[in-house]
Amino acid sequence: MRIERRYTSAGQSPYAAIPFRSAISEIKNPDGSVVFRLEGIEVPEAWSQVASDVLAQKYFRKAGVPAHMKKVEENDVPSFLWRSIADEAALAELPEGERYGSEISSKQVFDRLAGCWTYWGWKGGYFTSEEDAAAFHDELRFMLATQRVAPNSPQWFNTGLHWAYGIDGPSQGHFYVDFKTGKLVKSKSSYEHPQPHACFIQGVQDDLV
Repeated sequence: MRIERRYTSAGQSPYAAIPFRSAISEIKNPDGSVVFRLEGIEVPEAWSQVASDVLAQKYFRKAGVPAHMKKVEENDVPSFLWRSIADEAALAELPEGERYGSEISSKQVFDRLAGCWTYWGWKGGYFTSEEDAAAFHDELRFMLATQRVAPNSPQWFNTGLHWAYGIDGPSQGHFYVDFKTGKLVKSKSSYEHPQPHACFIQGVQDDLV
């Protein structure tokens, strides 16, 4: 698959031409008491407060994001698509309470979504060349940041957590199609092959009652 760049340039950050701002997101009770507050989040300047709140309150990963990470080398994958895991040695140098935390920037979310999708695409042999994979990666990040594209909610929640941060957990009973064999396989991991589906279509004979 060939990917033509429309918004980005090779060798330049896809965020280079996009202004970002620091914002605060909070939820208050009717009596004014604060239920949720997150300061210093980074969002595109053009985003509304509602969009910023949805990202911060719903889609930021709130726990388990390592303060220090290292890449996992794969000989058959371009280095810019190598996944990351916690750097245990570097984390050991930090106070225990500072080793893991939350996503705080929209760029982290855009990077993990687009990075994971591109990684899966590379593994599946979708791209004609490494340059096409890089273009896909950059174009998607730009389009996410400028609200030209947006996935469904479970993608924001789950996709890329294993690829970007090494977050994982036991299988939750879902299945995925193995791209090598074309067969349905029960996942052994909750995040390496997540279940990012928003709806489940019932059989035509079901009336949902």
